[in-house]
Parts: sequence; C-alpha cells; structure tokens
Amino acid sequence: MKYYCLGVKGSGMATLACFLHDLGNQVSGYDDVKDWKFTEKGLDERKIPIFYQANLHLDKDTIVTYSKALKEDHPELKRVRELGFLVKEYSEIVGELTSQFRTISVSGTHGKTTTSSLISHIVDHTLGCNYFIGDGRGYANPENQLFVIESDEFNRHFLAYHPSITVITNIELEHTECYRDIEDIIQTFETFARRTKELLVVCGDNENIRKIHFSTPVIYYGFDEKNDYVAKNIQINQSGSSFDVFYQDQFYGNFQVPLFGKHMVLNTLASIIVSEKLGIEKEKIKTYLTNFHNAERRFQEKVIGNIVTIDDYAHHPTEIRVTLEAAKTKYPDKTLVAVFKPNTYSRTKDFYQDFSKALQVADQVYLTEIDCNRERQEDYPNVTSHLILELIPNGKIISEETVSELLQYQNAVVCFMSCASIQHLKESYEKLLEESTK
Repeated sequence: MKYYCLGVKGSGMATLACFLHDLGNQVSGYDDVKDWKFTEKGLDERKIPIFYQANLHLDKDTIVTYSKALKEDHPELKRVRELGFLVKEYSEIVGELTSQFRTISVSGTHGKTTTSSLISHIVDHTLGCNYFIGDGRGYANPENQLFVIESDEFNRHFLAYHPSITVITNIELEHTECYRDIEDIIQTFETFARRTKELLVVCGDNENIRKIHFSTPVIYYGFDEKNDYVAKNIQINQSGSSFDVFYQDQFYGNFQVPLFGKHMVLNTLASIIVSEKLGIEKEKIKTYLTNFHNAERRFQEKVIGNIVTIDDYAHHPTEIRVTLEAAKTKYPDKTLVAVFKPNTYSRTKDFYQDFSKALQVADQVYLTEIDCNRERQEDYPNVTSHLILELIPNGKIISEETVSELLQYQNAVVCFMSCASIQHLKESYEKLLEESTK
C-alpha cells in the first residue's frame, strides 16, 4: 500500500512512517518545517522522502494520514481532500496496526517514552517485538507477534488502540486544551483500560490511578507497601540507580539501570513486571537493563570542559521537577541552570504557577518565549513566558541572540528542556562553549 504522511517530522507521525515502511508499504511525507529534527533519523535511514511544497503528485490509491496537530484548513490537507484521496487520522491507522499484533500499550501522563523504550529493549533482545516509540523510533517485522507502543492520551488518541497488556505509569492534569478537568482524564484512562484484553500493570502510588475501577486483571507497582510489586532500598549514584524488587513481600531480585531518579526506578519496575509476565527470565531482564540506552531527548548529556549540558523532553511541571532533581542528584557539586522553552499557551496559562515552583529546583532559570504551532497567541491574550518568570526571583528571558549569557557559569549543569525544538539554542551555546575552551 502507499501512504502519504502529513506532518511527518512530528514524533508520532515519524514513527508511524517508519513502521509502515518496515511492513512493506511505500511511504512519503510532507512537513512545513525544513530544519532538521531529531525525529528524521529513522526517516533518513529508510530513505523516506519528505516534501515541503503542496504540489506532490500522488497515485490515486495513496492513503493520506495526518496528525491532529495540523489544522483542518492546512493547505496540503485541504488539497488532498479536494482531490478525493482517502484520508485517515493518525490514531485510526495506529489503532488498526495494534489490532494486528499482541500489543503492549504504555500509557500515562509522564514516563511513557522511557518505559516503552525499556520494555521494547528487553523484549526485542529476547522474544522479538515491533515497537512504536514517541521519540521518532519505529520498527516492524511482520513475523513478530509482540508490539510495544507508546500510547498517548492527547486528543484521546489511545482510545483507537486494541491493547492486550496495558501499562499506566501515572495520571495527572495535562492537555487542558483537550480535557475539561482531571476527572475527565481519569474517566478517559478508565475507558482505555477497559479495552485491555489480558492484563493491566499500573502504578498504585498514583491516587488518580487508584480511582479507576478496573475490569481486567490488574497488577499494582510502586514504592508503597500496598502494591503487589514494590521497589525498595533504592540507591542512586553517578552510574545510575539500583533497587530491590519485592513481590507480595517476597524478595524477587536486585536490579540496576543506567537511569537517574526515583521516577526512573518506577519506569524500570513497570518494565520488569511486563517482561516477567511475558515469560522472560529474570537474569535476562537484569542483563538488558544494565546496557539500556535511553530514548532521544531523555536526559541526554554532553560534557564540554567542566560543563555538562542535558537535553530533555520535559514540558510538564512534574517532568521538569524530576529532571532537575535527577540532575542535582547526579551532579550535587555543580551549579544547576535550567533553560526551558514553553510550547503551548494553554499549558502555560493553566500551569504557570507549577512551572515556577518546579523550575526553582535549579540555581538559575532562563525561559524562551512560547513556541507553539497548534495554538494562536490571539486566543490567549496576555499569556507569555513572563507569567512564569514573574514568580521566579532572578529568572530571565533568553534567545539565540543572548545565549552567550550562559558562558558566565562554570562547573555547571545546563539543562535544556522542552517538547518544542530547543536544539538551536543548545547547539549555539555548545558552540560558544567549545570555542571558549580552546
């Protein structure tokens, strides 16, 4: 079959394009953004062509798919509709794919990418699996029976999926442009859980998860003793995290993973449970955890002289807090500098106070202006990054023109965080840093 993917550089759409290609389909893509993005890596490897002008000739049997991030009046989406092509939403096609395999859906407000990466890493090296990760990585082999997919609640995408096993890492208020309130989100996760055929693996420490009435067999995990699987004796050092796992008060094993922070321990615990329930031997789980490399833009470090830069996808207050806490834990003797790019007006409006509290884990805070391609500034009057900055003593606005301000910090960790592209700012700073150390 032939597919044309609109917004192909988006993390989900890039992954879908790779997945469809691997299943033997002919795939091409369109995007408005000409600058290279990290999500293009898989597209480049597969030589999937990307077009930037809305005039591509398409065969009549081409299926067009698009993300909800594209407005209905987008010129290329309007063009293919007017030409009579079959147009399907991204979530519809992904849902069809999940029904073809024994699917492991990893959901939750935070931790989806790392948890699905952990599970796919272990399963791929043991039983073999297809995977669909939210950092742009997708891989498929029609011979594989298992499919690990990061399942996003944005716009209720995951309600189109057909999971056999579901992980729920946590539930918090998020995507306020799509959901009325936290109760709406909880209800949506409950609906998703009911679609699960075999087993639910959920974090029992999360009070919102505990509100759900599950109809499928469920395993609870976390730090609290009331869970079925409990992580204890956690130790975090510069090489990562180690912890003991207990199942119903019985010692199961000690595990080590090169990830930092208690939130990463929870993500790892979920991956251990799923792997064990799939029949993978404990010693193999241990082995593949120790050589795990995290997903793109998840606490990615680079050392230049006495400076460590970190690139992380954190864009929710909780994610920012745990990322900064992890950096502080790993580098307790360094100055911690946070650089954050807010990516939507709605999230800034609803969470600006929480953002300010989370960012103050750092010693110094910088923000860029809001960078949003799916909301309009005029719909959110007076919503700017200054809402956050006004609550942060000594917080500053930064841009590529003023990034040299960061050179004043020595023996520091500079943490760049956003789900929008913050690469140019980070790379500009690193270039100046390298030049200054010559």
